[in-house]
Amino acid sequence: MTGKARRTRVAVVFGGRSAEHAISCVSAGSVLAALDPERYEVVPVGITRDGRWLLHDGKALAIDGGQLPEVTDGTAVSLVGDPAGRGLAVLDAGQAIGRLTEVDVVFPVLHGAYGEDGTIQGLLEMSGLPYVGSGVFASAASMDKEFTKKLLTAAGIPQGDHVVLRDADGAVCPDPTVLDQAARERLGLPVFVKPSRAGSSIGITKVTDWAQFPAAVATAAAVDPKVVVEAAVPGREIECGVLAAPGSGPPEASVPAEIRLRPGTDWYDFSVKYVDGAVDIDVPADLTPEQVTRIQDVSRRAYLALDCRGLARVDFFLGTDPDTGADRLVVNEVNTMPGFTPTSMFPQVWAASGVSYPELVDRLVAGALAGQLPVTSPAATVSPDGAVLGAG
Repeated sequence: MTGKARRTRVAVVFGGRSAEHAISCVSAGSVLAALDPERYEVVPVGITRDGRWLLHDGKALAIDGGQLPEVTDGTAVSLVGDPAGRGLAVLDAGQAIGRLTEVDVVFPVLHGAYGEDGTIQGLLEMSGLPYVGSGVFASAASMDKEFTKKLLTAAGIPQGDHVVLRDADGAVCPDPTVLDQAARERLGLPVFVKPSRAGSSIGITKVTDWAQFPAAVATAAAVDPKVVVEAAVPGREIECGVLAAPGSGPPEASVPAEIRLRPGTDWYDFSVKYVDGAVDIDVPADLTPEQVTRIQDVSRRAYLALDCRGLARVDFFLGTDPDTGADRLVVNEVNTMPGFTPTSMFPQVWAASGVSYPELVDRLVAGALAGQLPVTSPAATVSPDGAVLGAG
């Protein structure tokens, strides 16, 4: 009689030291619920705001009455650095370190600094553990808005006008809380002042009067010392998911979706995204076939240009060129670990594309276990601008 097959042991890591701690917890709650207990043995690992790793019970990972979840309690554990260990060790005070469990694959459902920026990816690489999502470089480059824009521009993908403000030693002007008159005239108003390495609209201010600018820079700099000032790009907010193809081949793009703000909502900030529910989401978006094809093509190009792996969500502004009247498509940002909350766009667009939430999680775990790499020859030929030219 054949025994029951061993389940794949998945460590779902969430929380973390970034300002997006709570959203990571909510995303993880959905991922944990989607992992089939018949196939997976799940090891929930929460990281506290101060960086402690805890074996978590996987409960209370949702926004409840406006209260955001947080990792606070659990058994202290640490990742085993030796690749031969492939697991987690208990860290009991006053006792020898003991093995808790081996891990087959890690699903780092982490957003922001110390999670989506290449740091935990480097730790997992050193530990010899396969993991879901992009590698060190793609994670770091996609997290940093300055370098995302540089790489996408080099690939011929349009970006909105912007200025980067660094710390005092590398500021673009003597005082990083001001912009010279030429920059102000070029950017116009409104502008969005953002931390360069953060997400979920945390630390972002919409500036409609230059008198607001110093305070907006201080708000962003409290999250990240490097600040990006972006000109407003008029247009519809469109998002598209990208998913690595099973096995090899060019990445797949989902149907695009649109975010529409309800009357009285100024812009898509943190509260609107996660608490107030003041948006309507059209999945799929009301677009022409030509617009859909273009958005999907640019999404795949952005994914390849940044050397992404596994998954990504590409966010756009779709407007009209004032000179030609033609569509103007601008990439706003690329997320290598997009939200996985019940209302997050990434699982919604894939559900509309025929991939259910559990199937989506299965594909990501299977891809990580298979050592899925960015698409290169001979699976596909990629032009210098990041376009997929065809299978090799």
